[in-house]
Amino acid sequence: MSLARAERAALSDTLDKTDPDQPTLCDGWTARDLLAHLLVRERQPWAAGGIVIPFLAPVTERAMQGYGDTPWTDMVEQLRTGPPAWSPSRIARIDEAMNGAELFIHHEDVRRGLPGWEPRGADETRDGAVWETLTRMGRLLYRRSPVGVVVRRPTGEQAVVKTGSGLVTVEGEPGEIILHAFGRDAVRVELRGQPADVAALTESSRGV
Repeated sequence: MSLARAERAALSDTLDKTDPDQPTLCDGWTARDLLAHLLVRERQPWAAGGIVIPFLAPVTERAMQGYGDTPWTDMVEQLRTGPPAWSPSRIARIDEAMNGAELFIHHEDVRRGLPGWEPRGADETRDGAVWETLTRMGRLLYRRSPVGVVVRRPTGEQAVVKTGSGLVTVEGEPGEIILHAFGRDAVRVELRGQPADVAALTESSRGV
């Protein structure tokens, strides 16, 4: 099963057990807000431009607010059943490219929204897919870093994702590193390098 399909199912199962008013790692968003974001992105792409274009943010916000009266169980079921028939995401390859990392990251945004979270156990298939995505997107995600960045997993496999003066190695499980790369701080990674380089990376903006 692809990362996108597996994470869609896993996130839906998690949301079944989640209070819609629970906070998430997305600043200011509850679980309901996060799920509304995913549904607008997938089912109303004409209203989703504000996700990446600030000028269109009010349009996206109104679309998200449109789910305010939708029963939580109905929203979760819409996510679980996947994109509508007309969506290009019905094609497996496009679904993986568009939704693999998106659903993994937002699943962890929900899981880690409250204190006491723990990383999920290792999963060879999931971790391999996440690592592949990380090495492909790492240059984009760490592009604002003023220092070079190497990502390294416990197996010893590593990749240079950013070159620059100085060097920081981000070590951890693939899922932890990709969360760090997308700008999350509720992660379990080790940052190895000169203190000034580590500080420079930590203070820089990460993600898309």
